[in-house]
Amino acid sequence: MQLRDDEPDLPARIDIVPMIDVIFAILAFFILSSLSLTRSQGLPVNLPQAQTSQLQQQNLRVLITLRSNGELFVNREPASLADLIDQVQQLKGDQPEIVVVVNADTAVSHGQVVAVMDRLRQVEGARLAIATKGPGET
Repeated sequence: MQLRDDEPDLPARIDIVPMIDVIFAILAFFILSSLSLTRSQGLPVNLPQAQTSQLQQQNLRVLITLRSNGELFVNREPASLADLIDQVQQLKGDQPEIVVVVNADTAVSHGQVVAVMDRLRQVEGARLAIATKGPGET
């Protein structure tokens, strides 16, 4: 067998176009999967609007929802005002602090909101927050 010297040596080439396609496919997968991981804990209510609302960051959060028809929910589970303290303390566990977000419809009476907040103030280590719509949110 004889080698030919008349053929020019072609330089080695790495084609990166397929690699870029794979990278973009993986990136698209992670973006789409992260969008489906967002959790919405609240029930649909018409929140009041506030110009000075701020986002609260806390790991342990309990969401109390008051609907316009008077229904009360703790983390999307039906609850009663009488059992509210026990349910929040059970969710708090042995954590020193917990943020309790009151998510009340605009049609809920002020008295109902105050009654719920009064109960929640009896839970030691509970920090209260009221859910609102920020300026420009609908």
